[in-house]
Order: sequence, then structure tokens, then C-alpha cells
Amino acid sequence: MQDHFARLGLPRRFVVDAAALERAYLAHSRAVHPDYHAAGAAGDLAASTELSAAVNEAYNTLRDPFARAEHLLALLGGPSAAEDKAVEPAFLAEMMDFRERIEAGEVEAVRGELADRAADFEARIAAAFARVENDANPAHRVAVRKALNALKTVRSLARSLPDE
Repeated sequence: MQDHFARLGLPRRFVVDAAALERAYLAHSRAVHPDYHAAGAAGDLAASTELSAAVNEAYNTLRDPFARAEHLLALLGGPSAAEDKAVEPAFLAEMMDFRERIEAGEVEAVRGELADRAADFEARIAAAFARVENDANPAHRVAVRKALNALKTVRSLARSLPDE
């Protein structure tokens, strides 16, 4: 598995300075961009194209908190979404309540509450990653996975809301 943090020369952690990420991306992108290697050998151009795609993939992954968390969890040996789909039963009940409220016409209220819940889960993910960085206990990686599973559900429900 490619380490997108290493690809851009950034430390492996969930909380990323957006400006530092942008600077790293631009610097690495300039260094490997095919336009700067077009006059070289065909092999140089092909390698440059491949490296440029890898830099773009790293940037796109790391700028999205959800994708960054999934990537970091995989690098740290945590469970994948396929390996652990668990969420808390209380969370499932909350999602069912949101669905009932949507059907009752409370779309805008639910939209705002889902945005708040997504922010809450992102904060939980950041806190869980901080514990992973300070303690190798596998339970911390499982906590990240559960929060990611819940965040994915919240995002999915938010995307399914009708436009008003």
C-alpha cells in the first residue's frame, strides 16, 4: 500500500494542516509533472506521468478527512470497513429516527443535525487517532473504525436528502 503521507512528505497523523498539505502537493506536483519531462526520454515521460498521478491521488486522499482517516487506519493496521461494519445500536436507532423525521417533512432540520453529527464524528475520529498515536492498543483502532462506519452512514443519509 502506498503511503500518501510519505509521498507528500507529511507526518502520518489525522490532523493535517491544510496549508502545509497544499504547499506539499504543489511542490511535489511541480517536481514530477509530465510537462517538465516532455523533452526527455519516453521512459522519463511515462515515469513522470505515473508519479504525477500518484501525487494527485495522495493529495485527493489527504484533503478529504474521511478518505484520510481510512488511509491512515489502513497504514496503522486497523480493521477495514469490510472487516468491521459495526456501529453502536443507539446510533442505528438515531438514524432510524432521522429517517422518520425526513419522511415527516423535517428535511432542513435533519440536514443541519446531520451536519452536526458528521462534525461530531470527525472530532471523535481525531481524538481516537490521537490515542492510537500515543498507545498501540488495538481497541483504539477499532474505535476509529466504529466512528468511521458511523460517519459514512451519516454522510450517506445526508446525501440522500431531497433538495428543497
